[in-house]
Parts: sequence; structure tokens; C-alpha cells
Amino acid sequence: MALGKYSRVDGRKSSSYCSTVTIVVFVALCFVGVWMMTSSSVVPEQNSDLSSQGKKNDVSTQVIGSKESNNNPDDESNPTDEGKTKQFEDNPGDLPEDATKGDVLVSQEENHSNPQETESTSEVKQEEKSTEQKEDTGDSKSETQSKRGTDNSDDKKEDGQYKVDDKDSEAGEKNENKSVGEEIEEGADEKKSVENSAELNDKKDQEGSDEKADGQKKDQSSSEVFTSGAQSDLLNETTTQNGAFVTQASESKNEKEMQKSTGSDKESSYTWKLCNSTAGPDYIPCLDNLEAIRNLRSTKHYEHRERHCPDNPPTCLVQLPEGYQRSVEWPTSREKIWYHNVPHTKLAEVKGHQNWVKVSGEYLTFPGGGTQFKHGALHYIDFIQQSVPEIAWGKQTRVILDVGCGVASFGGYLFERDVIAMSFAPKDEHEAQVQFALERGIPAISAVMGTKRLPFPSRVFDVVHCARCRVPWHIEGGKLLLELNRVLRPGGLFVWSATPVYQKLPEDVEIWEAMKKLTNAMCWELISKTKDRVNGVGVAVYRKPTSNECYEQRSKDAPPLCQGSDDPNAAWNVPLQACMHKAPVDTSERGSQWPESWPARLSKSPYWLLSSEVGVYGKPAPEDFTADYEHWKHVVKNSYLTGMGINWSTVRNVMDMRAIYGGFAAALRDLNVWVMNIVSIDAPDTLPIIYERGLFGIYHDWCESFSTYPRSYDLLHADHLFSKIKTKCGLPAIVAEVDRILRPEGKLIVRDKAETITELKSMLKSMHYEVRMTYTKDKEGLLCCQKTMWRPKDVETLTYAIA
Repeated sequence: MALGKYSRVDGRKSSSYCSTVTIVVFVALCFVGVWMMTSSSVVPEQNSDLSSQGKKNDVSTQVIGSKESNNNPDDESNPTDEGKTKQFEDNPGDLPEDATKGDVLVSQEENHSNPQETESTSEVKQEEKSTEQKEDTGDSKSETQSKRGTDNSDDKKEDGQYKVDDKDSEAGEKNENKSVGEEIEEGADEKKSVENSAELNDKKDQEGSDEKADGQKKDQSSSEVFTSGAQSDLLNETTTQNGAFVTQASESKNEKEMQKSTGSDKESSYTWKLCNSTAGPDYIPCLDNLEAIRNLRSTKHYEHRERHCPDNPPTCLVQLPEGYQRSVEWPTSREKIWYHNVPHTKLAEVKGHQNWVKVSGEYLTFPGGGTQFKHGALHYIDFIQQSVPEIAWGKQTRVILDVGCGVASFGGYLFERDVIAMSFAPKDEHEAQVQFALERGIPAISAVMGTKRLPFPSRVFDVVHCARCRVPWHIEGGKLLLELNRVLRPGGLFVWSATPVYQKLPEDVEIWEAMKKLTNAMCWELISKTKDRVNGVGVAVYRKPTSNECYEQRSKDAPPLCQGSDDPNAAWNVPLQACMHKAPVDTSERGSQWPESWPARLSKSPYWLLSSEVGVYGKPAPEDFTADYEHWKHVVKNSYLTGMGINWSTVRNVMDMRAIYGGFAAALRDLNVWVMNIVSIDAPDTLPIIYERGLFGIYHDWCESFSTYPRSYDLLHADHLFSKIKTKCGLPAIVAEVDRILRPEGKLIVRDKAETITELKSMLKSMHYEVRMTYTKDKEGLLCCQKTMWRPKDVETLTYAIA
């Protein structure tokens, strides 16, 4: 089509030459005009800098509708094997029939040997292949696109719209690929006028570190190319209901008023500024609220370390630490991280002799020690197992709570025993301890035991652990220890490793006697008290009762039993009470039996989930649970693992922002990832189910900031969350919070209504996110994008936080 490139220059006079050029240009323009008129009316979106990237090669992708492909035996792109078709399906299993379904295939050719040139062509008809001019990637590509615009629109059609952005996530590498979208015009069903398009958008790598952690595995493929792309079966959440589950908002009697929608006037402009906070790169809005902390009447109970969220959720973006680079990958990250990512040395100075953390050149290293296990967490873990064989790490015991976790080495090494730990510590003078844990790839949140209940359901943890966590369990009627009693399963264990267990100093003896009296009154049985000769520390292990006999036989009602009207599952901003809840005795009641051994408990519906109860999706609760699990297994296997170009070896910290039954987390169990499951306070309270199956999570209100440091997660997953809360909070505030907790080069996967996907896409592009893939069908949509290193230059005028 570009005839000018092939015109001969034969030395004639310039006037003749100019005439020839003029004619050629005119003919070329005619061809372009004809091509534009005959091509699809759907114009795929292009990145704004597409025209400036002419030096890059184009990557073309063709989308094939499965129905039409199967009906056209002459089309070479038609799969001949049922397995090939199913590979790209996103089957809902037994979910409601209104969950949409469609098939999309994206095929690619091998990359050329030149690292700066990457060409991926779709499967086309044989005559198109024979006429394609591969030696000229510029002009022949235009001719091929013209053919596809006319030929394929007649014999191929699709049900949905699918757009993909190809992006190389490997930091520090400069493999630049450019993508041009191809359009497929629907000709058979003009009545529906469904627009179909596939797009590989222009992309450019963000610069990261040129240095890798020693021992860190480098990606074998520097470019994350989408090898499959069917994102059908978008879960239609309009059929969701509460079923038999009450909401956390209704359970929590003293919950704060919901945050009002703010920032709606900013949604059209999408202007971002850096947060003006003295906390700088470590800003946590609800923990760094200077104004609220100054107005506190008392800090006696650590009120200043509790959540105090701003009245208006911030819409600013948190700056990056100077010298920040891509995080070290797991499992190397357990032993060392980049110093510049968490540039704090106070713990190394104060706790270095206890092997918490040390400074080693560009790295911060973690020998695996702690205050009570300076010779390593693994020895300490084995010592507890030997002291109490019934703890059975990874079988009987699966989910634990680690109170005052330090840098979370205990939880980090429990992964080797198939145990997951919900670790937490306050944001206090132990500088960045939880931030160290998260950067290492270990689960942790920033929280404190103060005046309110922990944001967990009752009776969910198999073990609660405290290694010199500095919590005064014995004071004020044992209010704090009684909170642990609330979240501990009947029959669960409390492992206490502290100086009062083994030292004979007057203060330690006094505390031990007070604890002995309190635990006896709580009917906790001391089943082991042993001393580890290697670490020189002692460990006391208590068991919570499984019946109410002991409570009824006590001579004094102290601590008292809670009132029958007190809901032990109410956990959001509920004040602590110095009372105990009765043990469940009905065999169908949650907590009356110990869960199945791990991993059997992961896939089995909990015994207390009754068929007479209605599940979230409208089926009997056990069937609902099973259908949800089957659905997410299929989605993860056939879409997320292979169809989004995500290099899962670089993913460690994952959050499911709307978890329901935890099916998404369960489907990822074979990967080296951990998933923080979030159940919104105004959603059906399914968090106990998540714990019962050997996973963990937390209650949260997404109109407030999450209790974690910036740059905590590698991947965020939001299934029909944004459309449900955007009218309540405003999208800018929610998206700013997503940006805060997502690491640079981290991925965001959103399944939601098409209109919300469109709005999110525009907003994320304004934040310089790289939109890697979009898919829309039947008013439902899917979005996958990647955060970049971009930060705005302007700083907002308001100050929200203190250091």
C-alpha cells in the first residue's frame, strides 16, 4: 500500500520526479481512505504517545470468536481440539446462569532473535499468510491489517470486547514493544450492535534497579506476553445477597458512621498530588492522623497507636523512598531486602544482637532471630513442637495469631511447616518492624491491643503466640487476655514465651503469679512449661476449654461471662470488655468441633454451614461454597495464570479486596504466595468461613485506609468491589488507597461493571498505570493494569500525618 517506498529513482529531471511523487502520494492517500471506510467502525484506544514510538515494532493480536470459529471449518484459527478451546474458558462451575460466558483466543508467534524487535502475529487464513511481506514490518503490516479489516469482519465475530496491553515487568530492562489494536467488525448481528476489538497498547518499561539480590532468580522471559486471553464468565454480582450471613456493620454496635462520599468533584479532572505528610514514604492515613492524636484525652491504653482515620479520606499519592527499586523476590527476601526500600536502621542498632535485622552494604539482612529465639526461628518452632506434640504444625495447627511479631521471623519460617501467621505489631518506637515483615514477603498488619477488639471474628485461630510481646495481660481484669480468648478456638493453644515464665526477678515472679491466677479463673489449662537450653528461654502453653463445665463450677464469677446479647463476632470498632463468652455446645454450631486437618479443610464445606441456610449467591450455603471454589479454580487456572501475562514468580504478597468465601485465595494455594482476604464490614460476614478452611483475613471499611505500610502488596484483586462502594466513598479516594498499598510494578486485577471498568481505566491512566488488558461483555468487564514508578511533582497543601 505504501507505494512511495518502492518507487524507482532513475535520475530524471526534478520536475518529473516531483510529479511522480505527487501521484504516488495521491494514490497512497486514496488507498488509505478506502481502507478507513471499509475497516471496522470500532476504533481501539491507543496510548497517547503511540505516534512517537515509530522506532518500535508492532505486535498484532487477533481475537477470534469461538462460536464463529467452530462454524467455519476453513478457518485455520479454529481449534481442532476441545482441550485447546477449554484452555481459554472461564467457566463458572455451578454459579448462577446469569454469569456471562464467552471464549477468546489469542495466539502468538515466537519472538525474533533481535531483542529490540518483537512480532506476534495472529492465526489467519492460508492465503493471507502466503502474501504477507515479513521482511518489511512497516508496510506489510499495514496491508495485512487492511485485509483483516475487510476479510475477517465477514466471517468472524465475537460476543465481547477484549483489549490487551503487553508489558515487560522486569525492572531495569529496556525491551520496548509497541502494539497496534486490530478491530473485528460484527456483521452478522447488527441488531445487537456489539462492538468487538482486541488491542495491544503501546507500552514502555519503567526503569528499576540494575542490581538483583544475590541468589534471586531472574525471569527467564523478559517480556510478559499474553499467551491466552479468554476472560469470560464474569461473575454477575447483581444476584449477590446476604443469605444467612449478617453484615459486620450490623454486628458492630458501636461502629463509626460510614464515611461520606467526597472528592466527587475531582473525578472529572483526575489531578494527583503527593501527600504532604511528615510520615513521608511511610504514610498510613488512619495511624498517622496528627489532629486526632493531639485531641486524645489519654494515651494510657495505647489510644495513640489505634486507628484514627481522617474525616475525608485522602486522595493524594504517597512518595517513594529515595533509591527505591524492585523488591527482592521470595524466598531470598526472607533473608535480605534492599536497604533503600525500607531505609531504617534503628532496629538493627537496638536488636542486632538478638538477630532481628542487620545492615550489610546495600541490604538489610535477617538472620531469623528474635528476642526469644536469637539462635533462629526454626529451632524455636521445633522446640515448641517437641514441648507440645499435639500442636502438630501444618496439620492440627494451620492458622495462628502472632502478637507483637517484631519483624515476623516466626511467621516467616512457619511457612516451611505449612502454617500461616497473622502477625501484627504497633507502629511505635520499634521503627518499621511490620514494614520489614511485608518487604520480606511475610504477612503482617500494623495494629495494637488497646481499647478495641481486634478486627477478627471469634473462635478462629488455632494458636495464639506471644514471644515477649510486652503486652500486660494481667492488668485491668485481664481485659487483653480475654480478647485473645475471644479469637481463640475452643481447644486452641496460647503459647507464651516471656521472662515471667522462666526468670526469678521480683517483677517477673509477681507477673507469673498474677497470670497463674487469671488463667485459672479463665479455665485455661497449663499443659506445658519448659525451658529451651539453646535460647535460654522458657515457654508456657495453655489450652482453652471446649465446654462450659469449668465456667459453671467456678466459686467466683470473675472474670464474668458475657451477657447473652453480646455478639462475640462483632469486631469493628467495638470496645473491649472484661468478660468471657460461653463455649458453643450445639454440634452444628461453629467452634464446637475442630476443623479438618490441613489441607483437607481447604476444600471441604464447614460442618456448621447448613443446607437450610442461603448462601451469598442464592444457593444452599454448602452448595454455594463449593460452586464458588470451583469457579475460582477455573478462573485462576485458565485466565489469571496464563491469560494476563503476569509472571507469578515475582508475586508474593496478595490481597483479595472482596473475598466472599476465600475461593480466590484457595485457588492460589499451590503458588508461593499468601493472600490477605478482606471482608467489608457492610458485606455478608463470611470471614469465619475463610478461617475455617485454613486461610486468614480481616474486616475492613474501604472508605478508610488499610492498616498497612505503603508498597505492601504485589497484587490486588477486586471482584465487583468498586461499583459497590464508589457512591459511598468516591473512586478517587479508593484508587489512591489502592495506589498506596500496591508496590511499583504491582498488578491490579478488577472484575466489575463495564461502566466502572471504563471509569477506573481512565483514572489509572491518569496515574500513569499501564493498562495491560481490558475485556467487556454484557455490561461486565475485566481490567488488569500495572503500577509504575511515576509520582506527581506537586505536593498538596494539607498535612494529614506525623512521623
